Amino acid sequence: EQARVDSPTFKWGADLKNIGPRFMSEIDVQIPTTFDPFAEANAEDSGAGSKEYVHIRIQQRNGRKSLTTVQGLKKEFSYNKILKDLKKEFCCNGTVVQDPELGQVIQLQGDQRKNVSTFLVQAGIVKKDHIKIHGF
Repeated sequence: EQARVDSPTFKWGADLKNIGPRFMSEIDVQIPTTFDPFAEANAEDSGAGSKEYVHIRIQQRNGRKSLTTVQGLKKEFSYNKILKDLKKEFCCNGTVVQDPELGQVIQLQGDQRKNVSTFLVQAGIVKKDHIKIHGF
């Protein structure tokens, strides 16, 4: 119960003792975070290929340049042979990168998401319902 200003029990500055200086750690501020393209996959499965999904993503580079990544293929496939066929089919350059968390990841230049998914299905490497396309 607060005392009114015109009442005899009111003292100026008595209620101001609780105010004190406020620090940034005490203030509830929503800091916007950057977009993480891998957050959806990390929430769904803990490791690469644990749910049998092949994830095809796009990463923006500088300007109009982009990078397509393919992750989650089974270990028994020869990544270099798949990469060689993908490069020849789509007339783009690419590489196989060894990631400590995700294992081997195929990287291709340009936005090749739809091309890669149809190629993997037609080659019989992956079934269509086991492919997840991420981005935009």
